[in-house]
Amino acid sequence: MINSVYIHIPFCQHICHYCDFTKFFYNEKSADDYLTALAKEINTQLPGKNNPVKTIFIGGGTPTALSHQQLKRLLELVQEKFNISACEEYTIEANPGDFDKEKAKLLMDYGVNRVSLGVQVFDDAMLAELGRVHRIKDVYKTIDILKQHDLTNISLDLIYALPKQTARHFENTVTEAISFDLPHYSAYSLQIEPKTIFYNRYKKGQLHRPTQEEEVLMYEVLKTKMHENGKAQYEISNFAEPGFESKHNLTYWNNDYYYGFGAGASGYLPGKRTLNIRPLPAYIKQAMEDGNPILKIDHISLKEQIEEELFLGLRKLEGVNKNDFHQKYGFSYERLYKQQILELEQKGWLVKEGDNIHLTDQGLLFGNEVFSYFLLDKLDLEHVH
Repeated sequence: MINSVYIHIPFCQHICHYCDFTKFFYNEKSADDYLTALAKEINTQLPGKNNPVKTIFIGGGTPTALSHQQLKRLLELVQEKFNISACEEYTIEANPGDFDKEKAKLLMDYGVNRVSLGVQVFDDAMLAELGRVHRIKDVYKTIDILKQHDLTNISLDLIYALPKQTARHFENTVTEAISFDLPHYSAYSLQIEPKTIFYNRYKKGQLHRPTQEEEVLMYEVLKTKMHENGKAQYEISNFAEPGFESKHNLTYWNNDYYYGFGAGASGYLPGKRTLNIRPLPAYIKQAMEDGNPILKIDHISLKEQIEEELFLGLRKLEGVNKNDFHQKYGFSYERLYKQQILELEQKGWLVKEGDNIHLTDQGLLFGNEVFSYFLLDKLDLEHVH
C-alpha cells in the first residue's frame, strides 16, 4: 500500500518574495479548470473509491485561497477517493486571514483533522517585506476560528534568518508563537531560491542577510525555547508535543512511498520518482487529455535508495535504526558505511545509541556536510550481502 498522498493546489492571492513553489495568482475560472484536471489525474492514476491511505496533505500555493464552493469540490473529491475515516492524519495548508467560519466548518465536515498555518514571523513590517498579505492580528483571529470548530491540531510554521533579522528579534517571534501553546511547530532557515524576488535582490546586493553566526544563534534560540515549553524536537526543523509529530512528513523522512497529484507535484513510487508538469495551462491540457501530466520519471537505483534512506533518516532526531534498515534492504548499513560512521563519530557529529545512529547537536548544524559522507561511489551487492 502507498502510505501517503500529497495534493498540490497552486493558487495564491499574492506571491511571496521568497517562494519558489509552483504557484499562480488565483483566478476563479483557472481554479475551476484546475480542479477538473486534478480529478482526472487522480481518477486515472488511482482508480476506484475509498482507497486506504495513512496520511493526506493538501499543500500549495494556498489551498484556502479557493472559494467556498471550490474548496468544497476539492474536499468532496478527496472524500470520494480515499477512506477518510481510516486516515490517521489529514492536513491542509492555510494562510492566516484566509479563514472564515464557513471554511473552517467545511474542513471539519469533510474530515480534515490538522491545519498547517504559514505564519512565518510575528512582525507586521517584516511580513510586508516578505510579501505576505496577513498581519499578526490575522493569526490570532484564525487560530480562534479553528479552535471554535474543534480544529485544535494546528502546526505553526516560521521562517528565520530573514533580511535584517537578529537573534533577539527571532526570539520575540518564537516567544509569541509559543504563547499559543499549539501541538506542533516548524521553523526553517530562509533559502534564497532562483526565480524569486528575493533572489533578484540578492544578486543586486540589495538583500541584507544575517551572518552565519547569527543564523546559528537563532537555531539555538529556537531549540532552547521549544524544549523549555514542552515541544520536543523530532527532526532538524520540527518540534511537537508527544503524539503530534507530523505523520505525513515522517513518510518523507522514513523514505516511504507516496503519491503526488497536481501541477509541479512529485511522487515516490516503488523504483521511481515522478515530477508533474508545472505550468498551469500545460498541466491542465495534459491531465485532461490522458490523466497523466508527468513531466519526468527518475528511476531510483538501489544505491540511490540507500543514500536517500540515510540522508532523510538522519534528519530525524532518533536517526536511522539498524534493524529497520536490515529489514528493508537485507544487510546492515555498517557493511557500507562503517568507516564513514567512525569518522563522523570522531568529529562529534554522529553517535551510536542502542540500535540507532543519529546526529549530535553539532551534527545538526552541519547536516549537509554529514549527508555527503553517505554518498556511494558504487554499490557492490555481492560484497554487502
